[in-house]
Amino acid sequence: MLKENLTFNDLPEVVGKLCERIESLENALKDNFAKQVPVKENLHVPMTVEEVCSYLGISKSSFYYKAKHGGIPVIKQGKHLFVYRDELDKWLETGRKSQVPLSFEEEHEQMLAATRHKAKPREL
Repeated sequence: MLKENLTFNDLPEVVGKLCERIESLENALKDNFAKQVPVKENLHVPMTVEEVCSYLGISKSSFYYKAKHGGIPVIKQGKHLFVYRDELDKWLETGRKSQVPLSFEEEHEQMLAATRHKAKPREL
């Protein structure tokens, strides 16, 4: 493509050919990157309670409540609780699809129904 003795008159033609070659190289690189399979991140990783709370943006007390009543998929190993990230994501997706938001009054009634009260002492 390049001539040994380029003149000023040859520059527009040579620059045009260089631009075409650069464009064809860019397109080939884009096609090559598009064909590559993306590397998936391993999501089956155990998370601690603190990591889950920061991931969900909730407090520890909310986590323990949801683990007990809300069905967060918790794994207990000794004194430690773990949640696998992929199972947590599945739980979040199913929760979003199936649950209808409750009104404040309905949620309050559910909480009262789930709370155990002391029996009133008998009067003699």
